[in-house]
Amino acid sequence: MKILIKILIFLSIIMTLFNVFQVNWESPMEGQSSIAVIGIMASLCALLLLIILMISMKISNKLKRK
Repeated sequence: MKILIKILIFLSIIMTLFNVFQVNWESPMEGQSSIAVIGIMASLCALLLLIILMISMKISNKLKRK
C-alpha cells in the first residue's frame, strides 16, 4: 500500500507540472487554459488527500503498536 501511495503521489506531481506548462498565463481562464487550471487544482487536491492518507496510516500504525 505504501508503494502504491508513493506512485500516486508521484503521478499527481507529474500531472500538476504538465498542466502548469499548458496554461497560457496571460489569459488563464480562456479556452484550453481553463481546463489546465482545473487539472492543476484537481491534481493538487489528489496530492493533498494522498498525503493525508499517508499520515493517517502512520498514526494508525503507531496506535496499533501501543
